[in-house]
Amino acid sequence: MMKEVLRSIEQRERFVLTSHARPDGDAIGSALAFCQILKLMGKQAEVVMRDGVPRIYQPLPFAGMVVQAESVNGNYEAAIVLECDSIQRTRLAGLENHFLISIDHHLSGKPFGDVNWIDPTAVATAEMIYRLAREAGVKISPEIATCLYTALLTDTGSFMFEGTNDRTFALARELVLAGANPAYCARNVYFGHSTAKMRLLGAALSNLHREGSIAWISVSCEQMEQCGAKEEDCEGLVNYALSIQDVEVAVFFREIPDGRYRVSLRSKGNLNVASVAERFGGGGHQCASGLSLDGPLSAAVEKILAQLPSRASLQ
Repeated sequence: MMKEVLRSIEQRERFVLTSHARPDGDAIGSALAFCQILKLMGKQAEVVMRDGVPRIYQPLPFAGMVVQAESVNGNYEAAIVLECDSIQRTRLAGLENHFLISIDHHLSGKPFGDVNWIDPTAVATAEMIYRLAREAGVKISPEIATCLYTALLTDTGSFMFEGTNDRTFALARELVLAGANPAYCARNVYFGHSTAKMRLLGAALSNLHREGSIAWISVSCEQMEQCGAKEEDCEGLVNYALSIQDVEVAVFFREIPDGRYRVSLRSKGNLNVASVAERFGGGGHQCASGLSLDGPLSAAVEKILAQLPSRASLQ
């Protein structure tokens, strides 16, 4: 399917790239890198996202060129949608009017485009973009390498998630040789947080609960407002609950203004949390996935806990 993607690109000149709403490191890094790869192939390309670039990814090369919009209005011949299982998850209007190329590595990936390249064996979409660039004969510049390395770093949980293997580190090595600076990439991601996020972390941990090998935390809209936190400040908070010794699965519940809850699931590998998320219309990775549920919080917690196995079966 990679060759089919390349054929579709060769036949067209103007592209828009996007990914899911509330973009993470793989979404941002892969889109920025792919946009530059297309330009090096002699194409016209632009990245359009429903939500802006999160603070910790703003130092990435080309991040300032991302267009934040609610709809796609340019004169594009094709739309390339990264790591989504539907165009609805982009929350961008107008994509349905374009030739669609879908590139995804999630276990929950679904074919919805005119061309679909779904490879769950890839640890990140960045790995697929790198392979495509090599197949196309495009030289990986230091700037492209920086974007792809950041995507790889974040989507593998700093190389800790299940699925990380020798190929992952071989790719990381290739990106470093191409000019990515590991310390620079890590510093932006892990030491670029706001004061509001630290206060929100304190609020979340004050709501820490544990039942055997399962731990969960939550924040309310009121706590978000009190901390002066933005939506992007919630990214990664669930990992603090997962870091507890003997905890195998962690869950983060974030209240949103309509009374529903966004739920982030993380696993140390003994449970495929993507399969849990899919039962509620969500999806993601084996070790990291997400979904949305109706409130109140007590009901949302009960629904998730009912889908998680007992402590004994997780060990």
